[in-house]
Amino acid sequence: NIQVATRVFQRLKAVGVELSMDDFGTGYSSLGNLHRFQMDTLKIDQSFVAGMVTNPQKSEIVRTIITLARTLGMSVVAEGVETTDQCEQLTRLACECAQGYLFSRPVNAAAATALIESGVAVARTIRR
Repeated sequence: NIQVATRVFQRLKAVGVELSMDDFGTGYSSLGNLHRFQMDTLKIDQSFVAGMVTNPQKSEIVRTIITLARTLGMSVVAEGVETTDQCEQLTRLACECAQGYLFSRPVNAAAATALIESGVAVARTIRR
């Protein structure tokens, strides 16, 4: 129910919660919902990231999503980054953040805290 979802999202934003649209470009993550729900962050679906190094069309989709996010004043996260080539291309496209196996496999809370405190994952994403 779009009307109910819109009201819930508006209430969340009113108390300072930031909203991210996951898997942007697939399923329910449409341009209409992007405008309707006033998202703060777009998360580029991993299906685009996976093929972006070898497929110019997927690379262009990723570039377009990054540009769209910037134009709308949103942040952007690339999902499913598994190779240094993908990370380097995302860096050239000015993607500010990435997540994926290149940085870490899923870990428990203690290991995640250690990664964050060490700055390893952040440094590999932002300082390139």
